[in-house]
Amino acid sequence: MSVNSMLLAGGAAVLAGVIAQDATAVSAVVATLQKVSPPTLYALAAFVGVLVLFLLSLPRGGEGKGKGAVCPATAWPTGKPVTTDPSTYPVYDSNDPKGSFYKVNTMLIEEMCGELGSGYELPEPEVKWVRDMLEYNVCGGKMNRGLMVVECGREMFKATGQPMTNEMLVKFAILGWCVEWLQAWLLVADDFMDDSQTRRGQSCWYLLPTVKKIAINDAFMIEMLIFKIMKRHFGNEPYYLQLLDLMLETTFQTECGQLLDTLCMNLDLPDFTLPRWTLIVKYKTAFYSFYLPVAMGMIVAGVSEQKEFDAARDILMIMGVYFQAQDDYLDCYGTPEQLGKIGTDIQDKKCGWLFANAYHEGLCTPAQKTLLQKTYGKCKVFSDEEKAIKELYTAIKLPELYAKYEKNSYDKIMALKGTTKQVPWTVFEIFVNKIYKRSK
Repeated sequence: MSVNSMLLAGGAAVLAGVIAQDATAVSAVVATLQKVSPPTLYALAAFVGVLVLFLLSLPRGGEGKGKGAVCPATAWPTGKPVTTDPSTYPVYDSNDPKGSFYKVNTMLIEEMCGELGSGYELPEPEVKWVRDMLEYNVCGGKMNRGLMVVECGREMFKATGQPMTNEMLVKFAILGWCVEWLQAWLLVADDFMDDSQTRRGQSCWYLLPTVKKIAINDAFMIEMLIFKIMKRHFGNEPYYLQLLDLMLETTFQTECGQLLDTLCMNLDLPDFTLPRWTLIVKYKTAFYSFYLPVAMGMIVAGVSEQKEFDAARDILMIMGVYFQAQDDYLDCYGTPEQLGKIGTDIQDKKCGWLFANAYHEGLCTPAQKTLLQKTYGKCKVFSDEEKAIKELYTAIKLPELYAKYEKNSYDKIMALKGTTKQVPWTVFEIFVNKIYKRSK
């Protein structure tokens, strides 16, 4: 046998063994190759290595675009899974970002409600309930988290030289609404657990006479519809699994934060330390509000290096924790007109930034500490006791301390400029410009 023939035969056999994971085939070839001179072996190794890398780079079993994973266990009734032809997407007008973004949500609500009858046998009254519930709870917010997905995607594509088509703009907007729907179901559940009264300038969903405890199931429904949206619009994309993993992990992280927060009801005030507050807000807020929108854009843009995700996360965690400190501050010092809700942190015995600093950082006199012990979490909104706590916060100069904290947080963020190599700094600048010294 000639050297060329041996190379081809050996390469084919080894490749066949790799593909089939057939140890016997590989062993037979190895025994043959032991008789070959070292230079020939080196050439063969290089040849086979190139072929193996090429083979492994080819898409397999649904990895390529348009070849989504086949799931026969859930392909019932006929017609599932339902997908949307991107050519039917609405036109995304970059000159009207909020209007265009909102139109995508209208499309998603219609799509999801359209599946409930044909795919799940829900009668029309139940479909109407879901539609009304989505319009009440998903719409009406500032949409900052969702719009950030679009902005991040745009900046990522620009940085990597990829064309930004209408299809991709709408896909980023769809992911943005997945973040908004995630926040919506969390707020529906959170309002119920916290006995909140208003949200986005209207009564909390659970307070409506026809809703009450049904709100819990509605929260679950919104959560599950997020995964229906992702499968419908991204199930055939090679990065679908990564998006799915990111959404599942972020949801669980947020639930861990919610657990840390709600279990404060069973703790005493001395347990409400700054380290506990930081842990709560990192998991309850920072991951889904800051890291998730950026990580989505990174995945779609093709970023795959863990170091890049880690570097972005470090920056975004500082932003997220600072953002929640803002929320805590505004809950006390903002007006319902500013916030679109009534602040209830004092009534709800929240482990918040203001309380943790007041109680644990040596700012209170013994008499002031006694006041907090007697009234914090035991008074009603707008009561004299709540007013006294707010006056105490002002007397110990928490507003001045917050101003210093805000500046320090900004400086920490800016000190990390340049630590990401593929995510342009403009992505983080957009976030900073939206939240730094915000008043609502």
